[in-house]
Amino acid sequence: MKKYVLFIFVFLLSIPASAQYKPWTSSKQPLKEIKALKKQIKKPEFRKVDYLITDFGAVGDGKTKNTEAFKKAIEKCSAEGGGRVVVPNGIFLTGAIYLESNVNLHLSDGSTILFSQDSNDYPIVFTRWEGMECMNYSSLIYAYEEENIAVTGKGTLDGNSDNDNWWFWCGATKYGYNTSRPGRQNPARAKLHEYMAERKPARERIFGDGYYLRPNFVQPYKSKNFYMADVLVKNSPMWNLNPVLCENVLIERVKVISHGPNNDGFDPEACKNVWIKDSYFDTGDDCIAIKSGRDEDGRDIGRPAENHIIENCEMKDGHGGVVIGSEIAGGARNIYAIGNVMDSKNLDRALRIKTSSSRGGTIENVFFYNTKVGAYKEAAVRFNMHYEKPGNHIPTIRNIWVENLQVEKGGKYAVLSDAYESSPVTDFTMINAKMTGVQIPYKVDFLKNVTLKNVTVNGQPLTELKP
Repeated sequence: MKKYVLFIFVFLLSIPASAQYKPWTSSKQPLKEIKALKKQIKKPEFRKVDYLITDFGAVGDGKTKNTEAFKKAIEKCSAEGGGRVVVPNGIFLTGAIYLESNVNLHLSDGSTILFSQDSNDYPIVFTRWEGMECMNYSSLIYAYEEENIAVTGKGTLDGNSDNDNWWFWCGATKYGYNTSRPGRQNPARAKLHEYMAERKPARERIFGDGYYLRPNFVQPYKSKNFYMADVLVKNSPMWNLNPVLCENVLIERVKVISHGPNNDGFDPEACKNVWIKDSYFDTGDDCIAIKSGRDEDGRDIGRPAENHIIENCEMKDGHGGVVIGSEIAGGARNIYAIGNVMDSKNLDRALRIKTSSSRGGTIENVFFYNTKVGAYKEAAVRFNMHYEKPGNHIPTIRNIWVENLQVEKGGKYAVLSDAYESSPVTDFTMINAKMTGVQIPYKVDFLKNVTLKNVTVNGQPLTELKP
């Protein structure tokens, strides 16, 4: 009997995920899932003890470098059981900040942490760069395998980046690059791609000085219980908020204003149980881009982006409002965007899912609900399976639900899709959508099981999506 039960158990485990796939049939289902998920995501609690950085020698004159004062305050706070490391009124220049467990880095109203423009102030750490693992400059605020960490308060995090510092490394003349100055990331980026394809051990992929791979701003890595609230984040070298392989992430009332190259607002990468709410994004790239690793690194690690809530956020400039991809080789599931507002002529898409056959993976269960959009450029809903180079890993996109979408001054398309015939976008539902100012209702190729109910474009019913 025991052997029989064991056989059944092993058999069930062997059933592919696709056989267990069940698309939603009503918005009540994802709304119920959201309610349950919110109960799981909790704010970390901290000991009610403050450690003022000026007690550790910090000087808020905008000129004195306070890296060592931050380090001492954080280490003492963590060693004594945790609490708040408090930044008072003033401008505090520093290099990289490492957050230790049970520490809440708290920025008082009127305070600014101004990050150094000297790359020597950022030690080489284990990190991800565009979804690829490597050794590179520490992010401006970094943590590795820590628990209960936070950045809070009504102060400012200033990455201090501009066309003369960090940004020109991207190699674009619009961001200050020219052949007369050193610094261009392209050769190192290509080398990192080679290392990944060869599956060179990540800790042997060493970059840093002379390679020009810009650091991200805030990157907790393999950490649990990360909280961020109320701060203003601006002028990042690259991606702004980038938790990687983290669990239980809560971000609220954060404002991100950063218009440099690849200045995505919020990029949770291969994270589980994430909730961002009541936040504002005005960025040089995607406002929110959910990721799970690029190509071999994403597939080998195999951690999907899972259980994300994006609620009551405002998106202004940015390539996309809510984006999934492109570094999404680990897949994504259970992504809920509810009650968000978007409006900018520079916003290309409201909902965008971008991947490729060099990525692979499955993107499923995406719920886009109660969204108000003013203007956008390209499409309200955009599916793209041909982003960047092709490969041998055909991706899957399925169970995408859009309901209560209002668009006032639409762009070129309402719906735009570019998929594989062998892997059509499957189970796409759009209900109660009213879009005006759209040039062309849709342009699609391979879609399967499409449901449209009470959808209008420029006052005309949209009843089908056909190639």
